[in-house]
Amino acid sequence: MIRVLLADDQALVRAGFRALLDAQPDIEVVAEADDGLAAVRLTRDLVPDVVLMDIRMPEQDGLVATRLISEDPALAGVKVVVLTTFELDEYVFEALRSGAAGFLVKDTEPAELLRAVRAVHGGDGLLSPGVTRRLISEFAARSKEPEQSAPLSRLTEREREVVALVGLGLSNDEIAGRLVVSPLTAKTHVSRAMVKLGARDRAQLVVLAYESGLVRPGWLG
Repeated sequence: MIRVLLADDQALVRAGFRALLDAQPDIEVVAEADDGLAAVRLTRDLVPDVVLMDIRMPEQDGLVATRLISEDPALAGVKVVVLTTFELDEYVFEALRSGAAGFLVKDTEPAELLRAVRAVHGGDGLLSPGVTRRLISEFAARSKEPEQSAPLSRLTEREREVVALVGLGLSNDEIAGRLVVSPLTAKTHVSRAMVKLGARDRAQLVVLAYESGLVRPGWLG
């Protein structure tokens, strides 16, 4: 059973999400929060598998709440999915840097919401290649100047190459095709890079790829 916490200040939004999620045999909504403070408190108390987190909330916004959750070692297994009104919300890139596993627009199709919850629970990031390219092209140029960080020295040359390709929005299958290796080998390289860099998920690898300078916005095709 996938345990989900809903954090949104709009009761109607929460009710709609709850009705959809609770109707699934493998998903259970364990709690609702109407502000960031309550979201963090309930997450610490209940340790859900997935938190659907609105950005704009009273008392404490979703960005701060996401950062507090992602920085808590006791909540390492909790995946935060940021909910945004617009596909290119000005806060989305900052949300990923704060530890979010991905993001969804609030008017997403019901099937996509269900797929997203199951995907992040299974360890996948919520950044499709197309979304990654749009997101990074919009926001990466505004992020801090890339710095070559010490953790990169822990990566093998192939792992650095793989992280750069993840940053460009390629899936494991696409990486495998680019490097002429099996999808399983590509997945293994991605997983090892995540461990060495301390990345919670694929979304964090995208952020690290840009902040470290492995990939630059101008490289997007």
